[in-house]
Amino acid sequence: MVKRSLQASLSGIQEAKRAFARKGWTHEILALEVNLKTRQPIWRFFSGRPIERHTFFEICSLLSLNWREIAENPPEEFSQRGEAQSQSSDIDVLVQNVRSQRQDKIQDQCGILQLLDISHPVGIDDIYIDVNILEEIESLQWLALTELQKLTPEEFDRFGLGEVEEKQIPGMGAVETYSKLRVLGKPGVGKTTFLQHLAIQCNQGAFAANQVPVFITLRNFAESRERCDLSLLNYIRQEFLTSGISEESVIEKLLQAGRVLLLLDGMDELLKEQSNAVLKEIRSFSDKYHKNRFVATCRTASQKLRLRGFTDVEIAPFTQAQIRAFAQKWFITFTKTNATDGEAQGVEFIQKLDDPSNWQFRRLIVTPLFLHMACWVFHRQGKFPTKRTDFYKQGLDLLLGKWDEARGIERDEIYQGFLLPQKLKLLSQIAAATFEKGQYFFEQRVLEQYIGDYIRNLTDAPIEPEELQLESEAALKAMEAQHGLLAERARGVFSFSSLAFQEYFTARNIVASHNLQAFEHALSGLVSHINDPHWHEIFLLTAGMLRSADSLMQLMKQEIDALVGSDPYLQEFLTWASQKSKDTLSPPLVATARAFYLALARTPHLASHLTLASTLDQGMFLDAALDDLLLECAVDRSQDFAHAYVCGEALNNIMVMVLDAGLYKSLEQLKDQFPNSHKNQERFQLWWQTSYSAWTEQLKKAIANYRNIHHHWNFSPQQQEVLQRYYDANKLLLDCLNSNCEVTPAIRTEIEASLLLPTKELEDREWQ
Repeated sequence: MVKRSLQASLSGIQEAKRAFARKGWTHEILALEVNLKTRQPIWRFFSGRPIERHTFFEICSLLSLNWREIAENPPEEFSQRGEAQSQSSDIDVLVQNVRSQRQDKIQDQCGILQLLDISHPVGIDDIYIDVNILEEIESLQWLALTELQKLTPEEFDRFGLGEVEEKQIPGMGAVETYSKLRVLGKPGVGKTTFLQHLAIQCNQGAFAANQVPVFITLRNFAESRERCDLSLLNYIRQEFLTSGISEESVIEKLLQAGRVLLLLDGMDELLKEQSNAVLKEIRSFSDKYHKNRFVATCRTASQKLRLRGFTDVEIAPFTQAQIRAFAQKWFITFTKTNATDGEAQGVEFIQKLDDPSNWQFRRLIVTPLFLHMACWVFHRQGKFPTKRTDFYKQGLDLLLGKWDEARGIERDEIYQGFLLPQKLKLLSQIAAATFEKGQYFFEQRVLEQYIGDYIRNLTDAPIEPEELQLESEAALKAMEAQHGLLAERARGVFSFSSLAFQEYFTARNIVASHNLQAFEHALSGLVSHINDPHWHEIFLLTAGMLRSADSLMQLMKQEIDALVGSDPYLQEFLTWASQKSKDTLSPPLVATARAFYLALARTPHLASHLTLASTLDQGMFLDAALDDLLLECAVDRSQDFAHAYVCGEALNNIMVMVLDAGLYKSLEQLKDQFPNSHKNQERFQLWWQTSYSAWTEQLKKAIANYRNIHHHWNFSPQQQEVLQRYYDANKLLLDCLNSNCEVTPAIRTEIEASLLLPTKELEDREWQ
């Protein structure tokens, strides 16, 4: 039988003493590392006296020695194998017993979620969606700012999302791959929920079935450590005590055998004075019990709190498939009637989300936090909020403090004196300054200069440049870590975490102008960008934030009318469109008709697709059909009799709609000239070659005479460009008016009535 104690040989003692000297430890330190209550076993070891076998092994391991070379008369190898098999069987039984005793505690600790604005807890399995992991950390990339600045707004929102599937792995797969893993992520991406899910899966035997899950909130451990000077091992022992496991050797046996899944949540939630001591404790613990599996979480911006031996990965934002799966689970869980109704509302949510008009929401809800917010709003209102600014404000309030407050987390206030209004003002100034320059990405030093300028203006007392630099750098890091609104996208290169936030803060900077003169200047500056598509969202957000959007709407209208005001030919074109609309519709739909005829003359082949043509007025529908006929007839397909047949049928269908006797007679004469291609193809082909061009010209003339359309508007390339900008700017103005902004009825009515009018008619309206 293998003896239960071991002692060092004379040569082994000398080798152990040399290793001990190299470490530079004392007996007290070694005893602490071995987790002994007294130094006596250490003294006995170096004196060549027998000590417990497992203590002998641990001392040799810590001194990097082979215990068989140190021990006096080590046991035979075959005896070790037999004992190892017995120990393996014993530890399996112990794991199952401990899991059984701790099952209820883990389920209570990790099996429920307390979601924002939800008054009752929710089962994690009811709503959890598996996350994906990025093995490459975005902020550690070396990327040139010049290359990043070339990204379009659409590419900006996709940048860093890890959309290439080959770069993503399932979260559970990452934990299985790396025995020591640190999961990074921005605020609200589900880091804590991921750890809770791991604990529940392990608890149920679906993952790491041969291990015991231990979930530790690091801020709780840090507080206990300060009160009672607890080690991580003793803290885990206290955890086991709450499950009725009082024998101290149990956790030691599990750890020595590598049978613990240790989940450490919230490294970033440690206060500055706590972090070094806690991280040192984790490093020491993970080195000593390296056979176990460790998973820690931390915000990406706090990743400089390193853990030796841990592999860093990052949680990827939700894919479209994950968004759909989360929404389905969410609505089934929170719909109080039944699962069928919840499933139906989930389907409706996704359909509305996929609508092109809701693309702004799709940019934001790639994290569980914002997706939950969107589901909650949709559940309560049956639609997405008309004012996106309200949704953005709720999200920003969360990131700027309420999210931590709801979870009882206190963070270091590095940038003293920055209350919420100051934070909002600083972020607004940064957003406006960078957006004005067309910068979605900016260097860290530039960002620190903006922050430094703001800090300097907060006080009248002079600040030394070196001190200001240190304060600016610390403030930037705190803002990144605590709020996640500014993010390091590559080494030394920052951006707002979402373009939506940069746009929102830019609009807020305009609205929050400190006096009337500054406000008027800010509105004029905004209106100067009316033809820049990148600024369209700023217009909509600004209109939604203003207490009264009258001034902005009027300035936009003046800027739009000035685009075409100095070109006589374009004025003639607008006069024609105005006259044509008066002949067709009566107020208040004349502006809509003007838009239709503007499009009809500029882009004829698109006119028939406008719903206005078929829903508002039969005359407009007729004009679109006639225009389509002219386009078809203008196609040169001299050998295509099927095409000729289509033209003939189109003419027959149009005549059914014609009420004007003169136009009807002219079209009837043209129809009689059109030969029947089915009866005599040779005759038709001869007519097509000799008479078709003249026939088409007669058709154009008849339509121009009776319907006053299809004039030969010969716009120069410059005029075409101006018309396009004019058309787009008017559409933006209408989008702003329809965005639920606050505009007085009189201003709204006047703007809608005077859309697309020539200068002469605008002046006449002013006199009236």
